[in-house]
Amino acid sequence: MIEITVCVGSSCYLKGAYEVIKEFERLIPLYGLGDQVELKAGFCLGRCAEAVTVKIEDKYFTSIAPKDVAALLESIKKNILKED
Repeated sequence: MIEITVCVGSSCYLKGAYEVIKEFERLIPLYGLGDQVELKAGFCLGRCAEAVTVKIEDKYFTSIAPKDVAALLESIKKNILKED
């Protein structure tokens, strides 16, 4: 299971964290990743100046907007498919 954590701390919240979460929720099933990823919200991932921050496993992605979610999921899908 791949863990995706979207920061919902103050800075990320103000810059649209919940819209990013909604986009993940919308796209995860469309990419067929519903049983392979776990979406979580987390408080302060320590990258406040670069909000919205998303952590996938041990990698951090910053300045994420809803339009960036598809590319992140595509990357996850490619990595999962390589492991099979």
